[in-house]
Amino acid sequence: MAKHDQNGVGPRDRKVKILATVGPASSSPEMLRKLFLAGADAFRVNMSHGDHETHGKTIAAIRAMEKEFQRPIAILCDLQGPKLRVGTFKDGQAVIRHSGHFTLDRNPEPGDENRVELPHPELFGLLEKGQRLLINDGKIRLKVIRADDDAILCSAEVGGVISDRKGVNVPDAEVPIPALTEKDRKDLSFAVQQGADWIGLSFVQRPEDLAEARKLMGGYGALCAKIEKPMAVRRLSEILEMSDGLMVARGDLGVELEPQEVPPLQKKIVNVARTAGKPVIVATQMLESMIESPMPTRAEVSDVANAVYDGADAVMLSAESAAGDWPEESVTMMDKIAGQVERDEGYKARVRFLDTPPDATTSDALAHSCMTIADTVPISAITVFTSSGSTARRVARERPDTPMLVLTPSMRTARRVALLWGAHAVPTKDIGSFEEMIAKGKRMALRHRFGQAGSKMIALAGVPFGTPGSTNLLHVVTLQGDELEKHKG
Repeated sequence: MAKHDQNGVGPRDRKVKILATVGPASSSPEMLRKLFLAGADAFRVNMSHGDHETHGKTIAAIRAMEKEFQRPIAILCDLQGPKLRVGTFKDGQAVIRHSGHFTLDRNPEPGDENRVELPHPELFGLLEKGQRLLINDGKIRLKVIRADDDAILCSAEVGGVISDRKGVNVPDAEVPIPALTEKDRKDLSFAVQQGADWIGLSFVQRPEDLAEARKLMGGYGALCAKIEKPMAVRRLSEILEMSDGLMVARGDLGVELEPQEVPPLQKKIVNVARTAGKPVIVATQMLESMIESPMPTRAEVSDVANAVYDGADAVMLSAESAAGDWPEESVTMMDKIAGQVERDEGYKARVRFLDTPPDATTSDALAHSCMTIADTVPISAITVFTSSGSTARRVARERPDTPMLVLTPSMRTARRVALLWGAHAVPTKDIGSFEEMIAKGKRMALRHRFGQAGSKMIALAGVPFGTPGSTNLLHVVTLQGDELEKHKG
């Protein structure tokens, strides 16, 4: 369970983070506060819905809460991305006959049971016989018979009711559309101005898709690639290299793939990100039934538990916290599930089942040493001094059993780290000497309840101080009861 301490300085009792989506059910300062106290470590602002004025108020409320509880909180602004949609129908909808023919064309006139406009010229001439088109989250499944520059003739493998502007998924082809629409560019500019810590990029297909977003971000914030297209899975390692983290976006991924393909793929994406030492979020339908019910299904509880056992950095709530009837209860339930899993005596072995050998660098060797020391000697905290957050990511990659206290002079780094497994970030003044590092490390560990008198602490840092990527110092110290009084300020 999270420690609902009114001054907000106490660490959570779990290492996996909870990312809660904000929406109509949770955008008020009062409800945001309740979600934080229930266990939310970060908040997702979905740019697909709402306007900039509404989002600006939400972000301001989160930052005010951050000051109240003295805890850095990550904000992820999730871009809508290029969504393919059909046109409109004469009666607002039509019925596609099962096993019948249906045509998608470039005619802007309203459609009927035989045809409808597909206002995306880039798809014509691209699709080939046998490829699939999935409409309305896969409820309607079409197979291409013939495609030319003006029309795509399909047979309906699964028919049904189709209505205006329903979404279209094209799982079998790499669609030549940019990852950012004009709306996305405006939303991204707004998110950067608002100081968003993470940007979620939707419908990534290729590593090049990340380049424009990275350029527009201008060095602000971290970039999370949402993996929701089969094409992205095929180039996963390249996409990971270009991003700061990954999201297993199981909504569209589950539409474009067969349902049974998603669980092993989820594990693959989590493992690839963990091996690289980059945060990975598991998202969509985690506690879906809690949109309407105060209790989840047993299957949903197992789903969340499996993501925690796999070592995901964060688990995400979507409509459950954004638009559901039980937003606070959803966060509380996710917190309870995660806490129960992490108290399981088999959790440590399960979460380390993935081998994450250190790279041949001093920084990685020392991060690995933190884990082995903490496994051998009772250690109350691994205190990491970092300016960029890279040292914290290296330690988190090892999934140590010991809590990690991240001390950084950068509030931007502290907020970004709020999505990192096992990390409790505290912004603090920079240090200038070894003695100052040890004194501050002891003081912060005691103040933030990462130990008590007699506890041992690992201090990890780089000399010279303030130089990113220079981790080269590991020191084990014993906390003294008078440290808090001796080193005020």
